[in-house]
Amino acid sequence: MHITNVLTLALRLATDAGNLISQQRPRLSVEFKGGTELVTQADVAADELICRGIRQVYPDHQILSEELNPDGGTDAEHLWIIDPIDGTVNYAHHHPQVAISIAYYHKGKAKVAVVHNPFMQETFHAIAGKGARLNDHPIRCSTKSELGRALVATGFPYVKDDLPRLMGRLNSVLTRCADVRRLGSAALDICWLACGRMDAYYETVKPWDFAAAQLIARESGATVGHIYPLPAGANPEIYSENLLMSAPALFLPLQKLLQAADQESVIPPSTTPVPPQFASAQGS
Repeated sequence: MHITNVLTLALRLATDAGNLISQQRPRLSVEFKGGTELVTQADVAADELICRGIRQVYPDHQILSEELNPDGGTDAEHLWIIDPIDGTVNYAHHHPQVAISIAYYHKGKAKVAVVHNPFMQETFHAIAGKGARLNDHPIRCSTKSELGRALVATGFPYVKDDLPRLMGRLNSVLTRCADVRRLGSAALDICWLACGRMDAYYETVKPWDFAAAQLIARESGATVGHIYPLPAGANPEIYSENLLMSAPALFLPLQKLLQAADQESVIPPSTTPVPPQFASAQGS
């Protein structure tokens, strides 16, 4: 298996899924998972298309995907992590900030990443160690060094049971940074960081929301990490709570700012055990 073949497959499947969801948007049927999280028939159809394409070429690879296999483990030697539509609310409301996200991991490390926005005709991709690209042109993250001039991306969960902490962080960022943006797609937030449209990003998401984009950000030169040290045994490339990514000079100042905001909210950071989908892969 050659890594360029993996990238070629991921690019083709992302494009095919993008065409599919573009065709299906005029006749959407909308449902809600758990009573809060919006899902459409296009989410499922795109997931099926991508998973079928992977299994035809690599039948022994494991797949973690939002709609068809959200509870799959991450300890396989060969693992694909898929979000068929990142930004489903945007998609259902005919906003253009929508992405198909496909990542390939080997022994717990991201090796190939594709994030495709069919409505803006933008495709981000990366191979580990080979740099990041947008529509096949090299991209680099910003060189911003002052928090006061930083444009920061973030998002908010469907279930808003942690609003005091979220609003405390938002207040601190708005007070100390230039401004905040919310695209409604974590994958695109991170890719926009990678190409310099954003200077920083923080949020708690699901593994499939950021698995591909985080490699693109790393390969663009951004610093990729977390607001707090990770629990023992967590894989930093899959653990998706308290994510923090930024231009290199902004990472530590923003990390300290967000930690201080949590302390002022008098809400300690989560100390729950590491869920299986966040654990380090065997042999990594």
